[in-house]
Amino acid sequence: MAKRKTTRSTLASLAAELGVSRTTVSNAYNRPDQLSSALRERILAAATQRGYPGPNPAARSLRTRKTGTIGVLFTDHLSYAFEDLASVDFLAGMAEASHGSHTSLTLIPAGPGGTVDPQALVGQAVVDGFVVYSVAADDPYLEAAVSRHVPVVVVDQPTTTQLPWVGIDDYHAIAPAAAALLEAGHRDIGILCIRLDRIPNNGFVDPERLASASLHVQQARVQGALAVLVDGGIDPRSVPIVERHINDRSNNIDAARELLETHPHLTAVLCTTDSMALGVLELRPDISVTGFDGISTALSRNLATVIQPNREKGITAGRMLATLIDAHLNDTPVAAPRTVLPTSYNPGATVRRI
Repeated sequence: MAKRKTTRSTLASLAAELGVSRTTVSNAYNRPDQLSSALRERILAAATQRGYPGPNPAARSLRTRKTGTIGVLFTDHLSYAFEDLASVDFLAGMAEASHGSHTSLTLIPAGPGGTVDPQALVGQAVVDGFVVYSVAADDPYLEAAVSRHVPVVVVDQPTTTQLPWVGIDDYHAIAPAAAALLEAGHRDIGILCIRLDRIPNNGFVDPERLASASLHVQQARVQGALAVLVDGGIDPRSVPIVERHINDRSNNIDAARELLETHPHLTAVLCTTDSMALGVLELRPDISVTGFDGISTALSRNLATVIQPNREKGITAGRMLATLIDAHLNDTPVAAPRTVLPTSYNPGATVRRI
């Protein structure tokens, strides 16, 4: 028995065969609530029989000027997005913001030291807009995203941007951690931070590097902590600061070792990330330490830490971008929104009184 030949249909030919409009066929896929169940089932059954796969996404995007995809520009190695728990929480928030909107996320990795031309990488991304996650003020990938003339939302940094922005007040957020160390009687305090600039410095931080930092989040946390210590009567020149460019376990332990071996008199370490604080505890579980982020691992260890709303950052940024994309497609001018999210402090059990 000869196999029945199936002819591949188009939306127009399927609509003509069924005696309905092309919009009706399109609605069967994209807006099923506009059709009766019986009519939709008849259209989908006929489409399956004729080998019709559904409306062409590229053609639809040309008609609507919308791709249904947003780009998340991530300027660390892509693996870091799934290893760093603060980044994982942020991306979970982005996913939650797009739930039910028929919008997909495209991660655009532009890791440090990459050789891909920013204009080429960002220019080829088929997206309706970008969320740019924590980059330097002069980052070329941010500049490339802006040059696309689509909506862009910046998360965390640069804080000086005139673009739509979502983040926290890092300078004041770290104050409770520094104050807790002072209240516990500590006066010999060191600081660990991650990168202050796109140019790596795996070592001690001098005042000039701190003042000229292009990565404003870490700069603000360190400066905010120092301001509290100065108010407590500590000379900032007596507070050693060690920086690491990559925020992973081996670098964090190495940073703690460098700080504590060169300054063995220290009784406490203030860290600008939880992962750095966990590195300190792995090396020296007896020393007082505070962190920053509120990741699940830190909270399970009852770390004294500043809790920032990483998931809420993703939700807020995703919803903000969706609103801006709709305004952009409707040629409606809007002012650049700016959202500062609240933080809290977990006293934990890693600050010991002396």
